[in-house]
Amino acid sequence: MTINKGILLGFVPSYDSQVIIQSGQFEGEVRFRVDEEQLPKINDSKEYSSSVEECRWGNYARGALYALRKKGNNLNQGIIGFISGAEGLDSSGLSSSAAVGVAYLLAFESANKLTISPTENIEYDRLIENEYLGLKNGILDQSAILLSSYGCLTRMNCKTKEHKLVQCPKSSGIHNKETDKRFKILLAFSGLKQALITNPGYNSRVSECREAARILLKASGNEGLEPILSNVEPEAYEEHKCKLDPNLARRAEHYFSENKRVLKGLEAWATGNLEDFGKLISASGLSSIQNYESGCEPLIQLYEIIVRAPGVYGARFSGAGFRGCCIAFVDADCALDASSYINKEYSKIQPELASQIDPDNMVLICDAGDCARII
Repeated sequence: MTINKGILLGFVPSYDSQVIIQSGQFEGEVRFRVDEEQLPKINDSKEYSSSVEECRWGNYARGALYALRKKGNNLNQGIIGFISGAEGLDSSGLSSSAAVGVAYLLAFESANKLTISPTENIEYDRLIENEYLGLKNGILDQSAILLSSYGCLTRMNCKTKEHKLVQCPKSSGIHNKETDKRFKILLAFSGLKQALITNPGYNSRVSECREAARILLKASGNEGLEPILSNVEPEAYEEHKCKLDPNLARRAEHYFSENKRVLKGLEAWATGNLEDFGKLISASGLSSIQNYESGCEPLIQLYEIIVRAPGVYGARFSGAGFRGCCIAFVDADCALDASSYINKEYSKIQPELASQIDPDNMVLICDAGDCARII
């Protein structure tokens, strides 16, 4: 059994190379063999619907097999499994695609007695999403899922792949629960669901950031480098950002200001300053709205309600901000009051969406956990 980010995949090795998987969220059954060739799916950009999502949910299992085989791993053993997440929160923007991909990778590796490191699995999950499914995302979600440790903040450099676990000073050991007593994590669901691979907004933001990088690199005499913003020095950005049109300028500003917030956030966490840490989370959320221009009216309204809720240190969109959840960092003693406030206020301004959500799932009070693992 694998567990990560609320995704639970129960499995046993099959008697042969058959893969048979059922889902707790979607109808149908996925069947294929590990010796079948898995070719990348072509995103046909069809408008999202629940029926499309139901017929595609098994692609993550096929994508895991694609990634493992592409990297030269020999798989002969299939699995029989059942995968499930929190009821009502499928496709809600909780990095569930990365979590599902990682779950299948760990299951196939366990069944076939493969020893794969977390850093290798980060790359394998990137192959599932980038190559097999056609989503132009990075490695942040996979890294958080595979590298995090209880009681620690995970610092990840997505360019160099370097990472570091940073403990809060009041936590004397990784499994000391003193830090958890100071805060909880709120997960608030807007009721909106949409798969990122069917939403053009996400991939278009990636393209816009690449175009901004291309212009900045050319202006600074480094046009031979790959056009990604991490290849643009902050000094070059400040000098040449005037050459960007307003749309691209906002995308670049989000990237460079976010990097500054990360560094300030690490300092605030390491010194135990949860108030400043939370303010930086909210500033990130505001930049996502104003500069990256993700989100939509219900999601933005939910964010604005959360930052006003009692005891909330900070809030932002979950994942890329193109689906339906916000997360908040809240004083542990105020978590119940904050949850009640968010539920009540959101129901006032979005009664139709709120009515579609199980009241017990609109706002969840969560604790931080360990990384994905076989249990």
